[in-house]
Amino acid sequence: MKTLVLMLNRLVWFAPTLLGLLAIVFFISHVIPADPAAFVAGENATPETIAAIRARLGLDQPLHVQFWRYLESIVQGEMGRSIYTGRPVAEDLMSRLPATLELTLVTVVFATLLGVPLGVVAALRRNSWLDHALRVITIAGLAIASFWFAILLQLTFSMRLGITPLHGRIEGWGPEQITGFYIVDALILQDMEILLDALRHLILPVITLAVPATATIVRFTRAGVLNALQSNYVLYETAMGYPRRLVIWKYVLRNALIGTVTQIGLIFGILLAGAVVVEAVFDWPGLGTFAVNSILSSDYNAVMGFTVIVGAMFIVVNLVVDILHGMIDPRETR
Repeated sequence: MKTLVLMLNRLVWFAPTLLGLLAIVFFISHVIPADPAAFVAGENATPETIAAIRARLGLDQPLHVQFWRYLESIVQGEMGRSIYTGRPVAEDLMSRLPATLELTLVTVVFATLLGVPLGVVAALRRNSWLDHALRVITIAGLAIASFWFAILLQLTFSMRLGITPLHGRIEGWGPEQITGFYIVDALILQDMEILLDALRHLILPVITLAVPATATIVRFTRAGVLNALQSNYVLYETAMGYPRRLVIWKYVLRNALIGTVTQIGLIFGILLAGAVVVEAVFDWPGLGTFAVNSILSSDYNAVMGFTVIVGAMFIVVNLVVDILHGMIDPRETR
């Protein structure tokens, strides 16, 4: 019951949060000195032609009128037509969403499976050479520039060693579209060749995104475990003679993971919106590449559609994080 109340409470704020996000992005994008009508008309267009296109696109109306009309179209389930591709924005986004989600999910799973155990080990061996080494590595992982690291991986593993593909999501045509996730579709079709090819193309982008994500998870897990180890209930259970492994895995880790779960949720949302550079470097056909092209062409409808999708998913992820908090520690739902 408490979980249901928590979900309803969070959902109440869904619309106002998304509305505020849309308003900020809409007015910022329209303040930029770029004219999408001129982009559509071409270099040799006359001022009369550009003015006619502006009127047809509704760009000659005041900003508040344009924003209100956009909100009306969103409520009706329409996101307009993309200036860059000429197709409905919703179709463009849905065709690219699985690629970004697959990359993000694999990165989060990989970073979590690697970061949580390393954080626990660093905390249990506090101030040891391993703890110091992990701290240096995590600081470097947070400081490294993603685009530089991505290019370095390409030069080393693709161009020099020839171990991994240079770019793209798969070699040739992908599997039959069932879910849009190449790994899942290959498993459903039981096509091991496509599965291995998809995994090979994921290696370098996932490593690039997972380095800062893993570093964040390691640091928060370490801090959470250290804090739990100093709590009174852990000292009591240790004094009672409980095995150290039982105390760590049953009591310490459960309480230490609350902050880590929050960070994993934030990382997921950040990767959805922030994988733009990585997708551009690896020519990954996801939302990031679409967003960059839309911004460069001043494609307002596409930029706003990207904002709606990413904003909605970020809010949903935060809702899931709150529910997980309640499952890990029921006190969080009070």
